[in-house]
Amino acid sequence: MASKGEEKQNQESRHQEIGHKSLLQSDALYQYILETSVYPKEPAPMKELREITAKHPWNIMTTSADEGQFLNMLIKLINAKNTMEIGVYTGYSLLATALALPDDGKILAMDINRENYELGLPVIEKAGVAHKIDFREGPALPVLDQLVQDAKNHGSIDFIFVDADKDNYLNYHERLIDLIKMGGVIGYDNTLWNGSVVAPADAPMRKYVKYYRDFVLEFNKAIAADPRVEICQLPVGDGITLCRRVK
Repeated sequence: MASKGEEKQNQESRHQEIGHKSLLQSDALYQYILETSVYPKEPAPMKELREITAKHPWNIMTTSADEGQFLNMLIKLINAKNTMEIGVYTGYSLLATALALPDDGKILAMDINRENYELGLPVIEKAGVAHKIDFREGPALPVLDQLVQDAKNHGSIDFIFVDADKDNYLNYHERLIDLIKMGGVIGYDNTLWNGSVVAPADAPMRKYVKYYRDFVLEFNKAIAADPRVEICQLPVGDGITLCRRVK
């Protein structure tokens, strides 16, 4: 049985507020992963963009460095070439994908805010991967509807990363399932939503966490019951669910 001192130490080592970017039990453990495995291997352009984004007032929206590393590795493992990203922000995850793609690889990237994207664009251009990116400003659903209407787009995409409005995740999924190829992968970010998915409804949460919590819970339940995909939910970053199309 743990002593009172050990219990107090354990409590202090855990994140005190739901809303932390990492889901690990302690900041020290997360920092160990970053300093031992992530930062030493982080490409210079990604480091530069991460540091620029850290100064932005909405930096909580960025993809974490460990998740960026994961996406970069995943793209290479599945030999993706034609990809899509919904929700770009300053482009950290976009850059991770672009660096992993072959020179003739493509990313259709969508975000409602071009200004944020342009904050990271000079870094992307300097990295020599801007030619892989087709950025579209505005809501993603109209673009997806247009793509789905053309049968030649069905099954044409190798990998899709979604880190956008959680209340539309199911709407995105119903369109993306037609666009992703058989065996292709869709990654949905924030599916553990700051740990709030297992917290009591009256637990202290940031307003945006509380607002989207039910949408994330609904999405997680629906995706687990979808026979068209195999899934794997990982506690990387804020939780990412990988969906591999099988039907």
